[in-house]
Amino acid sequence: MNQVHPKKLLHSKWTKQQVVNKEKHFMITEVTFDDMQNVETCIIEAIKTKNSYAINWRNLKDATMWRIGWQ
Repeated sequence: MNQVHPKKLLHSKWTKQQVVNKEKHFMITEVTFDDMQNVETCIIEAIKTKNSYAINWRNLKDATMWRIGWQ
């Protein structure tokens, strides 16, 4: 299980375990919080293709899907 803290998501780097469309390395480019400081939206961008995706930030904790950093 990856250790992920919502306050440190922005600009963090991630490697996807299952490469799709030649997209392996990603960076969190946008995180918004509600009034209770809970994550509302999390946008991740593929480094190679520049495609952006809205994701559930809790999925980043799953080590079978994501690894912290670029590997």
